[in-house]
Amino acid sequence: MQRRNFLKIGGLAIGGLAIPRGLLKAAQSFPASERLGRVNLARVRLKSAPDENSQTLDFLYEDAVVPWLREVVGPNPFRINQRWVETPNGFIWAPHLQPVENKENQPVDRIPTHGEIPGMWVEVTVPWVDVYLENPPGRSPWLEYASFPRFYYSQVLWVDKVTVDDNGQAWYRINERYGNLGDIFVGRAEAFRPFSFDEVTPIHPEIDEKRVIVNLTNQSISCFEGNREVYFCRVSTGAKFNVQGEATDTWETPPGPHPIFWKLFSLHMSGGASGVGWDLPGIGWTTFFASGGIAIHSTFWHNDFGVPKSHGCVNTAPDDAKWIFRWVDPPVGYEPGELTISMPGGTIVDVIEL
Repeated sequence: MQRRNFLKIGGLAIGGLAIPRGLLKAAQSFPASERLGRVNLARVRLKSAPDENSQTLDFLYEDAVVPWLREVVGPNPFRINQRWVETPNGFIWAPHLQPVENKENQPVDRIPTHGEIPGMWVEVTVPWVDVYLENPPGRSPWLEYASFPRFYYSQVLWVDKVTVDDNGQAWYRINERYGNLGDIFVGRAEAFRPFSFDEVTPIHPEIDEKRVIVNLTNQSISCFEGNREVYFCRVSTGAKFNVQGEATDTWETPPGPHPIFWKLFSLHMSGGASGVGWDLPGIGWTTFFASGGIAIHSTFWHNDFGVPKSHGCVNTAPDDAKWIFRWVDPPVGYEPGELTISMPGGTIVDVIEL
């Protein structure tokens, strides 16, 4: 069904939340495995061995979910990452799979109020969940390409209403708090886990001397307390191309020391030129440190860390982004989940090239 036809379907109001008629459905069935992988490209090859030159057994398509049995090393010529994921039916190059889980949650009975605005921060804990526009037509550019909008594992969102329908199904209203162009969604409550206060408290707030090193050459982040490295992870920084996709001699992540000036639990991020731009909802643990919208943030659309891929931001795995967000100064409270930092700014992010 095309998106334009989808938006013409009459809405069915359930306790004040509008669900498109005919689209009320049970939870998506995913493989029964503790570790899963979601295909993050339009099409990927399933190989007979962890080797790019091995036989192609089959093709899998975007959002297919497979059991993640183990990760092994194998050749993929001219690629930095040499990691492969073994599935029951063959091997997939690891960057083409988002590591996910399928963890359902107990819905809350009522939405809490931590400040003046009722609501709670949640993260997606299933590989993906279909969501429905409560207020069509869609305003965000990403909806132009989404016949059925979905949120993906690890995305961070703001929920401001819960309703239970006649079948006992709980629904959350998802209303992005920052960067929202006006779209409001409804999704199955079991797919979203509310954050506890404890898991967003600052890490080592008593330490004054902190700094972050982003190494463009090694595609890594190191967090230091004084001269002691306390955290390390692989990242994907901006590559050597501009917003038009043209190759340049300079990194899109600007070298030099930069103070953190804005932190958000979640942000709807968009930018770039027509045809090569981006529009992504629910970007978690966003830490801005350089002009031009350059931030360290969670990434769900690729698993190719160690390779420059972005338009300037520093892409990290969700757990890495969350740790860094909680560790860098100044801390951000659960309410409002956002902080603008006046000069001289917060923790210094030093972008270097070796």
